[in-house]
Amino acid sequence: MNCDQLLLHPRVSAALRRVQLKSVQDVVCASAPDLQRLTGLSNSDVQQLITAAAAACRRHPPITAQQLQHGVSGVRLGCPVLDRLLRGGLPVGGITELAGESGTGKTQVGLQLSLSVQYPAEHGGLGAGALYVCTEDSFPIKRLHQLIGEQVCLRSDVPADLVNSLRFSDHVYIEHAADLDSLQVCLTRRARLLLARGLVRLIVVDSVAALFRAEFQADDWLERNRRLLTFSSTLHHLSQEFSTPVLCINQVTDVFSQSHNSMGPSSSTVSPALGLAWANQVMVRLMMRRLQGMVIRGEQSSALRRLEVVFAPHLARDGQDTAVWTEGLRGVESWTSNRK
Repeated sequence: MNCDQLLLHPRVSAALRRVQLKSVQDVVCASAPDLQRLTGLSNSDVQQLITAAAAACRRHPPITAQQLQHGVSGVRLGCPVLDRLLRGGLPVGGITELAGESGTGKTQVGLQLSLSVQYPAEHGGLGAGALYVCTEDSFPIKRLHQLIGEQVCLRSDVPADLVNSLRFSDHVYIEHAADLDSLQVCLTRRARLLLARGLVRLIVVDSVAALFRAEFQADDWLERNRRLLTFSSTLHHLSQEFSTPVLCINQVTDVFSQSHNSMGPSSSTVSPALGLAWANQVMVRLMMRRLQGMVIRGEQSSALRRLEVVFAPHLARDGQDTAVWTEGLRGVESWTSNRK
């Protein structure tokens, strides 16, 4: 979308033309101080510009609530409590982001979905494998095999003979991307080939922020965000073309003022990384955080966590306490909890 289509004061429009800042995407890529320094506009003019650009992006989501309500299928997590929160799981046709601090259980969700997608549609899957792209840590292969061994326990709603017939480990395709160039090659070549052959119907990127934070300095914000938009555009095209859910796991950054935390839960002291440029590419934003307490079930215990919906066109802004068990992530309903 072009900046000329925004309803702006002529002074602001003239400043944008002078510095050749033409697209709305370029505006949302920049921070307020950078825009002020680049255009020479006042703080109030810059705030007007950012507000108008963000509103324009929100008016053009990759998929609408109406589309979701008319049968756009997705991938369930396999836990009825969490699937109710997400109204059936991850939707197709857009990017779902899961953000949170280290140790909150984000990778558990990615692994769980990589197995759930392999079930037939009547059991909440898409009947194909998953492409799991690692950008920072090594792939947790031991935990994947543990989850596979516990699928009968997690998916008690599925006939055991069907669970045992699925060769889960053969259909999780693992890629490691050490830099942005290799990540882009992975998505444009490897992912496209797997999707075109029907071998995968889920893409997981773990994590999206790692490479963008590592490869750019503070002064390189414009180039960084242009690369970010190229990356998100590639994911959108793959998701739309092949009706494929995309999960991007994201890191977080500290929030020093609650008045500036519009991109995360109002009670949180952290916000998803990569700012407004990335937020406007995401259809569904989820966040996970650890709570003060433990939850006990039989001989197992787990740190208590919370999965929250920050925004989505088809979901209420709500949350659910969760715990990580041997068989995977589950919502906490009736087990004994011991909060500190």
